[in-house]
Amino acid sequence: MSEVKLSAVLRDTFGKGSARQARRTAQTPAVIYGHGTAPKHVSVEAHGLMMALKTPNVLISLDIAGDGNELVIPKAIQRHPLKPVINHVDFLIVKKGEKVTVEVPVVTEGELAAGGNLLETLLTTVSVEAEATHIPTEVTVSIAGLEAGATVHASDLVLPKGTTLAVDGETPVLQVVAPQAEEPAAEAAEGDEA
Repeated sequence: MSEVKLSAVLRDTFGKGSARQARRTAQTPAVIYGHGTAPKHVSVEAHGLMMALKTPNVLISLDIAGDGNELVIPKAIQRHPLKPVINHVDFLIVKKGEKVTVEVPVVTEGELAAGGNLLETLLTTVSVEAEATHIPTEVTVSIAGLEAGATVHASDLVLPKGTTLAVDGETPVLQVVAPQAEEPAAEAAEGDEA
């Protein structure tokens, strides 16, 4: 995973008013914390941040004006409920070589066996532990030829080297179910007459 470089400036004012002012100037308020350091309140260029956050678990190198660089990952993102705007981000400081626990999207590939079976997704993401600089962007699972009744568990997922599961291996991720037959219309009509 490559690093995304963004610039930031320290903030010394807090609250709704200063957050609104930052957003008016195309900045997104954020907090950086972790590794026993005091939280740093910063403003990050909004458009660059929004583009970077399109990648799950993106590794960001923040160049903080007058305060050096911090390597961070997004921990919590607050989005506006109606507009395509990020209101606030909490960043977690990470170090190269350090292991972090993150949620990684599960992506399927292939086609189910013939017969009209349905794929039921039980988990859209799976929790894994990986080195901060080598977080996988997704975990791909093949569903090719799976029959009704088949279940894919977390332990069945093929993870990249250096990545381990942070959930119980028996946790179901996907399952294949047979299509449900609909009740015939004639029986439903008889039930209405009674």
